[in-house]
Amino acid sequence: MQNLIAKTETLLEALPYIQKFSGATFVIKYGGSFMDSPDPEVRNGVARDVVFLEAVEINPVVVHGGGKAITRAMEKAGLKANFIQGQRVTDEATVQIADDVLSREINPEVVTAINSFGGLAKGFAGPDIFRCRKAQFKGPDGQALDLGYVGEVIGVNTAPLLDCIAKGIIPVISPTARGEDGKIYNCNADVAAAQAAIALKAKRLVFMSDVPGLLQNPNSPDSVISRLKLSEVAGLKQRGIIDKGMIPKVDSAVAAIQAGVEKVSLVDGRLPHAVLLEIFTDEGVGTEVVP
Repeated sequence: MQNLIAKTETLLEALPYIQKFSGATFVIKYGGSFMDSPDPEVRNGVARDVVFLEAVEINPVVVHGGGKAITRAMEKAGLKANFIQGQRVTDEATVQIADDVLSREINPEVVTAINSFGGLAKGFAGPDIFRCRKAQFKGPDGQALDLGYVGEVIGVNTAPLLDCIAKGIIPVISPTARGEDGKIYNCNADVAAAQAAIALKAKRLVFMSDVPGLLQNPNSPDSVISRLKLSEVAGLKQRGIIDKGMIPKVDSAVAAIQAGVEKVSLVDGRLPHAVLLEIFTDEGVGTEVVP
């Protein structure tokens, strides 16, 4: 009986959040090594959470990553992955592999997972949704670095996404984009998700990865900074707390907040039901970025 009562209390805790977010759009960036987990519970748990959001009349939009799968496909093709400043150096052969893996392998897998839990999802190849310009990078001495077909998302074709939302369909988008030169570019999925959230006027943006959030001490998983204000970002960068792969996440979070997204969350996809815990409980999990 106590277990039943506890379940009821959990539902009642979620009720005001369900009421508050009814009809809102949430963008979820689905990425991290947990996507490669041999445990289907871990691998597909996010899909179940996404279906739950749709069931309580929240409109989820998914942007997924897949870096490790790209690296495996490159190795299979006899190509060596090369990274500079955490960004994949992407020549013509690599971008073709990236788009094939992201748009035609991982994307259908995510769609199938969502549909298997009773949701209704539709996959979109990134170049049909995202426009980009060639990303600019600088070395430690300020010299320009050419990383090839690496793009920075600058535009979002919202029409097919809004059509899906109106019909109760969950859009699932890969993070490649069409460049100003008409060619396909590989893009950072965090940046793509943030631009989607901005363009869709989303209420929330959730970054899922394989870390518990922004850590005060990178070697201590228990040192999660639970609440990050925009005014604190510059100082944390100077101290090296926001570093490497966390930089595009936090920069994208800042851009989203400044554009009107109410809150951005950084959560651990390995934690069961991390999305629901972050959205529907008083304490939440991970790091929340707020104005």
